[in-house]
Amino acid sequence: MKLNVHQRGDGDRLALLIHGGMSDHRTWHAVEDDLIARGYRVIAPDLRGHGQSPRGEYTPELLAEDLVDNLPVGADVAIGHSLGGLALSVAASRLLPRKAVYSDPGFVLDTVPAGALAFMKQMVSSSTAESVHQMNPRWSQADIDAELKGFALFDASFLDGVSGFDGDYLPASPVVPSLVQLADPSLTIKPETAELLAARGFEVRTVRAAGHCVHRDDLPGFMASLEGWI
Repeated sequence: MKLNVHQRGDGDRLALLIHGGMSDHRTWHAVEDDLIARGYRVIAPDLRGHGQSPRGEYTPELLAEDLVDNLPVGADVAIGHSLGGLALSVAASRLLPRKAVYSDPGFVLDTVPAGALAFMKQMVSSSTAESVHQMNPRWSQADIDAELKGFALFDASFLDGVSGFDGDYLPASPVVPSLVQLADPSLTIKPETAELLAARGFEVRTVRAAGHCVHRDDLPGFMASLEGWI
């Protein structure tokens, strides 16, 4: 599937940014600005069913295939958030970035509370700037605007696909040097799972007091946790 792919910057290094569910590439606007200032060129796709990319069947394997088909091999760093982190992990052995960062990744989906997907559908259809701010008081106005624009273009049937995903996509080992960045508390990774990932060779760091969308809750904390990775 041909994805809508956003590109910006002309630096010598390349960063891939893979958004999470219900968002699109605009969720990365502040991270993108920071990376470009550091000398990166940024490529950020809209996953299938999101943004201006086509709709279709939804599985982690197909999300990963799309990344492989639309993104360059060998980026300096690839960062995936939530379900974008899951898709990146499945694609990593073929994209082969020099480094991979998984931000509160959806490796183990049975951690999602019962009824969460129905709540997400309702949120997508009924959110306003005020309700997004109430749920996310630390977000900037630009983050709120990006969230609402992402919701407006999101295919809500994607969430039906998520309900059919296998529960456990926990990687057996990192195929490239890999950081797992956790919210506090993580929505997706239990403490014992974090310990298992560390034992399997992943570096694990936590951004204290940040919610699931770490890069929007605490941009300075998000960027600081990437020290040595960007």
